[in-house]
Amino acid sequence: MLWEYTATELIGMLHRKECSGKEIINDVSIRANDVQPLYNSYITLRSAADTASDTICKADECMTLSGIPVAVKDNISTKGIRTTCASRMLSDYVPPYDAFAVERLRLAGAYIIGKTNMDEFAMGSASDTGFFGAVRNPLDMDYSAGGSSGGSAAAVAGGAAVLALGTDTGGSVRQPASLCGIAGFCPSYGAVSRYGLISFASSLDRIGFMGRSVSDLKLLYNIINVRDSQDVTNFSKKNSAEENADIKGLRIGIVKEFSAASADSDVTAAVNAGIKLMELSGAVIKSVSVPSVSLAVKAYYIISSAEAASNLARYDGVRYGHRAENFKDLRDMFVRSRSEGFGEEVKRRIMLGTFVLSEGYAESYYKRAMAVRRQLCTEFDEVFRECDIIAAPVYPCAGIRLGEKTSSVKRYAADIFTVPSSMAGLPAVSVPCGKNSKGLPIGLQLIGGRYHDDRLLEAAEIFEILRGDDYGRA
Repeated sequence: MLWEYTATELIGMLHRKECSGKEIINDVSIRANDVQPLYNSYITLRSAADTASDTICKADECMTLSGIPVAVKDNISTKGIRTTCASRMLSDYVPPYDAFAVERLRLAGAYIIGKTNMDEFAMGSASDTGFFGAVRNPLDMDYSAGGSSGGSAAAVAGGAAVLALGTDTGGSVRQPASLCGIAGFCPSYGAVSRYGLISFASSLDRIGFMGRSVSDLKLLYNIINVRDSQDVTNFSKKNSAEENADIKGLRIGIVKEFSAASADSDVTAAVNAGIKLMELSGAVIKSVSVPSVSLAVKAYYIISSAEAASNLARYDGVRYGHRAENFKDLRDMFVRSRSEGFGEEVKRRIMLGTFVLSEGYAESYYKRAMAVRRQLCTEFDEVFRECDIIAAPVYPCAGIRLGEKTSSVKRYAADIFTVPSSMAGLPAVSVPCGKNSKGLPIGLQLIGGRYHDDRLLEAAEIFEILRGDDYGRA
């Protein structure tokens, strides 16, 4: 079955004329329709009629992604394809334009197969807060695919897409990639244009990539890491050849404060085994300290909620989004529209963000959180003078059981391994490194210095080759 192959493998098969682009698209589309009732990985899955569009007619041309089906998270704008952010508030929204990242995919010949399910407005960690239901993990459907990019991870892991775009604000590409046993990459902040990304927290949001191999991530990154004048935070920077990673002598930092955080014994064992494998292959392991890690999660939820409250203020039933049918006056329309349109988690974060920005509290909360963020950036800069990359777990456990009652505070605290690099704008990648006692996959997180995305991806690819196992097949 063609849906079982990586993008890199399929491109090689296309070049050798062992298959055609139309055959790949048809095979993956059939698979996606077959498994959609099981995984619920898509909100909008394109129909058979779309498969005959002029996009497919170009599938056999010599473009980088000709004939490769790519799934796009449903908070990234796609011209003519519904984009909902998994929210009732935007359930009927069809963008009139493509996000820059999607435009780059189309120029490379990719087929946009559909829009993937997610946590509402990317707020959550189990893809269970959205209006369209929870996403199930293809490797064990009693478990969540993770979040907020759970639909993208499940689509790739389950063969319902070859590649996928997700978004990462505090770990939302890396965590579901880890839980679904695939590779996930969050680039440096600004490396990929955010034009067309529907904002949650603008200073943290990043478009990231998912695939079954690190070479697939490199393929996507090289296509989309192009300067876009529509995003003032965007840059295009390629590392020079002398910065390329080599496992011999590669300095890998182990953050003391991560070691103090609680992770399951299976996760700790798998991550340590992955680090040991690199050490035996010639890497140098160094203990480093990032003291502000202990404050990162608290600061993150203050900053991200404040930005969410600001960004989501536009959805009021007048200018954007769902409008209530029955209301007494203008104020009542605002209240009812927002109450009906937003889910519980989004409301919780809007209220928290409004509080920390309010008069009398901004000094105590928001400004202190920003000070923590600046300190984190300084500490990471110092660490990367001593080492080339940092190795850490992605998530404290290997799975989130669907329907499990967990407090919001406990879920927020579980972001301890991914949030610090997000706050500092650093690139980070999740690569499968083992499984727990129930057979659920575990990811190893590698974090790179700011703007050293290429070096990080090369180090991740070396580890993947050393590991030699394949966890991304459902």
